[in-house]
Amino acid sequence: MRILLDTNLLVSAVISAGLPRQLLDGALAGDFELCTSEILLAELLGVLERPKFAERLARANVNPRHLVENLRGLSVVVVPAKVPRVVPTDPDDDHVVAAAVAGAVDLIVSGDRRDLLPLGSHAGIPIVDAREAVERLARRGSPPR
Repeated sequence: MRILLDTNLLVSAVISAGLPRQLLDGALAGDFELCTSEILLAELLGVLERPKFAERLARANVNPRHLVENLRGLSVVVVPAKVPRVVPTDPDDDHVVAAAVAGAVDLIVSGDRRDLLPLGSHAGIPIVDAREAVERLARRGSPPR
């Protein structure tokens, strides 16, 4: 199974315990493949370098650049041929959808209740929250750790 974790979900996975962390741990354990793009990795780095997160990560002795490089190495990194307008309320989220399509993912997982989750799916790819993703993985016999 191949999954794209949205930036907001990855940030949650990095800074706190919970379902997003379980998903990231599952990817690290090889329960499923992560998919992303360079644009999404750059967005993640930008968010993690914001003062409110950078200070917290520094206290935990986590370097945002190393973390993003580790995610790059763990993930299938795709280059979408095009980024069509799909998310009417947030054009930045079009990059999420484009990467998911380019990577032929099985799920897009997001915590974005305003822009991405209301779409429900795109190009046959379900867009679900962390709880739904964990439940789907459990039904497949590979619950995240």
